[in-house]
Amino acid sequence: MVMFYCNARILSGYRSNRNKVFQEQAELKKRREQSVGSAAEGDSEATDDKKNTPYVIAGFFHPYCNAGGGGERVLWTAIRDIQQKYPNVLSVVYTGDTDVDKDSILERVRTRMNIELDPSMIGFKFLKKRHWVEGENWSRFTLIGQSFGSILLGWEALMHVVPDIWIDSMGYAFTYPAARVFGGCQVVAYVHYPTISSDMIGRVASRESSHNNANDVASSSIYTAVKLIYYRCFAFIYSIVGSFAHIVMVNSSWTKGHIDSLWGIKSTVVYPPCDTEAFKDFPLRNRERVIVSVAQFRPEKGHVLQLEAMAQLLKNHPEYRQQKGSDNPQGVQLVMVGSARNTSDEDRIEQLKKKAEELGINDNVTFVVNAPFSELQAWLARSKIGIHTMLDEHFGIGVVEFMAAGLIPIAHNSAGPKMDIVRPYNNQPTGYLATTPQEFAEAIEKVLSADESIVDMQMRARDSVRERFSEKVFGDLLQQCMHEVLARERITIYGHKLVDPPQEEPKET
Repeated sequence: MVMFYCNARILSGYRSNRNKVFQEQAELKKRREQSVGSAAEGDSEATDDKKNTPYVIAGFFHPYCNAGGGGERVLWTAIRDIQQKYPNVLSVVYTGDTDVDKDSILERVRTRMNIELDPSMIGFKFLKKRHWVEGENWSRFTLIGQSFGSILLGWEALMHVVPDIWIDSMGYAFTYPAARVFGGCQVVAYVHYPTISSDMIGRVASRESSHNNANDVASSSIYTAVKLIYYRCFAFIYSIVGSFAHIVMVNSSWTKGHIDSLWGIKSTVVYPPCDTEAFKDFPLRNRERVIVSVAQFRPEKGHVLQLEAMAQLLKNHPEYRQQKGSDNPQGVQLVMVGSARNTSDEDRIEQLKKKAEELGINDNVTFVVNAPFSELQAWLARSKIGIHTMLDEHFGIGVVEFMAAGLIPIAHNSAGPKMDIVRPYNNQPTGYLATTPQEFAEAIEKVLSADESIVDMQMRARDSVRERFSEKVFGDLLQQCMHEVLARERITIYGHKLVDPPQEEPKET
């Protein structure tokens, strides 16, 4: 009965919703051509237009598409590559960013990420139920609460329009069953990090306090036992919903290990794209004594550890302190560059500023919030060190940007940065890994006090990431993984052909 009802709800508006999406795209394309005076004319151009008319919908489920982080760079780069290689595919983004419109989002993508998109080949469906996946609405049982919320949000997306390909680019695996069973979609997953992992379970078992294991739980053996049962049950359910994906891509070796184990599959590692070409010409010499951090202001990013490392550095070397109104040539500045998604992130920034004051280092710390791409480039071009402090960072696109821009990376000795990024190149080091404030401070001092030989490390770091993490490498691997679903010649739902590609009209003889 439930299956019948859900199928009926999906199919009731299937054709009308699809036709509306394609009609909006055609009207936008026509207006765009007229505005630049380039409307197609002639039989040959009309034929090309006919052949390139979109008839496949790729739906990107990305409720925070306007956040401006590494996950969003994956989203927009993927859409750009699809637009360039598959003119038959219309991309639709399901987002909960209801405070902005399509033009604002695309302009932000252009200025913040240097990515140009064809507005006529992309549509947006704005979702009103995003609050169901907001972490602050689930102070307890956050994992299951947000997962349940993602089901509701995914269903809302399907009711707007059912795509032919459901692409989850944020890690909401609990949407897969509805998209596949009720929507008849080909389900594609790009997993940035597993919702649950053996590392998380291990930290609970060892009663280690962290951002996802509160002090009152870690300090209680009873609460810990209950949470372990909860985590293991959730991991079992997570393994079931993950199995509904047809194609699974992951962003790092660390993520692959966890996803393959949990879902019982063999995923493909597709490293996130970095615009390495935008940083390749930055000079390596005469850098300022600036330590730059590039990360969204989220709790798991470990910004407090950066402040503690800076405080330790200034304790060890008080000559590095900055004083207001004076210019200390030995002074060192920590610049925190990142985006704030919402009021919670903004409140977190204020807490970090207070923490800097408590540590007595506020004159040595600068916050740069929601900076455009040009300002990010400026900081990367002048800074000497890039710092990244997240524990078990699934990948670490910011670390790649540091290395591409010629900075010496100092990253947390775990997960993505350790396993995939800050790796030896030609058997020589490309940066430093650290765990504690003291270790970070020592690594910073090594770079600040290094002689000209440090340039060799900068060159190795840059060459290393350009070979492995460029946008071209990402695009090639993405196409290899998704070609089968993007190039399909007919669209089906529940095994019945509903949509054929447009056929060329026979020429008169």
